[in-house]
Amino acid sequence: MGGGAIIDISPRISARTAVFPGDVPLSREVMFDMKNGDVLTLSAMRSTVHLGSHADAPSHYLRDGRTIEAQPIEIYWGLCEVIGVRARVGVAAGSSRRVGREDLDVDARWVPSTPRLLLATRSYANPEAWATDFLALDPALVDWLADAGVLLVGIDTPSVDCADSKDLPAHARFAARDIAIIEGLVLDHVEPGQYELCALPLRLEGFDASPIRAALRRG
Repeated sequence: MGGGAIIDISPRISARTAVFPGDVPLSREVMFDMKNGDVLTLSAMRSTVHLGSHADAPSHYLRDGRTIEAQPIEIYWGLCEVIGVRARVGVAAGSSRRVGREDLDVDARWVPSTPRLLLATRSYANPEAWATDFLALDPALVDWLADAGVLLVGIDTPSVDCADSKDLPAHARFAARDIAIIEGLVLDHVEPGQYELCALPLRLEGFDASPIRAALRRG
């Protein structure tokens, strides 16, 4: 694919970017600043690696799993499909907020046509305001996607599991089926369809995730 406009699907990152409660928000320390007469500007950052749009490594949810620098880079670049999730109007407190196959906004006969799938749940509107009512994924959906040949799933929420989940069943199925996870995407401005995805994680040795600058291009 090639020739189409590039669509940015990562949120802006700042100290305002929301992180899971108890995790480390972004901060910046400036060592040298040209505005103060220094010959250059030099700064350092401190943050969780699960910041904004990010790729999880298997070591995040699997004991002795691969760390992010060991993930095959080709998983994060190539043909993908963006699909929506049907509106979940009136989801009551305590009801399942997990997306199953029946919730995908596609024909009943649809099967994935690419090895990468991005799910636009549109359930986490503001990356700078932490919320707990976002949609997560049904473990059975993960297995169905794996059986269909999907190697990577991206989602526009902070997690593939519910915010209050303790046993992380969706993460467990991603681990069992060795499917890569991208979380924290911004897909509200993206039309469903096929694209080329570029979402490369940094080669951070020993880390359980990496922030990414994710983008789509339509041919």
